[in-house]
Amino acid sequence: MPKTLSKQKSKKQSIAKKGGQETAIQTIVNHYFHTKGLSLEEIKKDAKKKKIIYSRYTRPAKQLLELAGSVKKAKSAINKVADWAKSRNLDYAIETVFKKWLELDRLKPKEIVKKPFFQGNPMVWSQVKKKWFVICEDSEWREFVGEEDEIIWKIIKPH
Repeated sequence: MPKTLSKQKSKKQSIAKKGGQETAIQTIVNHYFHTKGLSLEEIKKDAKKKKIIYSRYTRPAKQLLELAGSVKKAKSAINKVADWAKSRNLDYAIETVFKKWLELDRLKPKEIVKKPFFQGNPMVWSQVKKKWFVICEDSEWREFVGEEDEIIWKIIKPH
């Protein structure tokens, strides 16, 4: 048998293992649902619903498996896209992994920005004077003379 046919045959066998074990495609689909925070426990009781849901994701999962070359690499790619999308409050699907495939190495979650506050007022660090300043409501800068543990760091979400 030519090498290409034997590779295809062994790949199909590895994808479609039967006997109660999860197939590679099911593993990828289940991992995708896991990253979305969705559970298939309730759906597993209704075989018809499960089949409908799986059929929607079977083709993209199979394509991702072929593109990635292994279940492990496919799951890793899904994780990267999930982290990136969640940090930006974006929705994503398995197809999003295809769209971002060439930039997976550069795909990073959005950096969390923490800003300093004192008594509800924002603060700034002066590189020149090497001191903290509090920006008061009247836009006046006042030198901070308190202790470092009095500074409250808040996560600021961009608009």
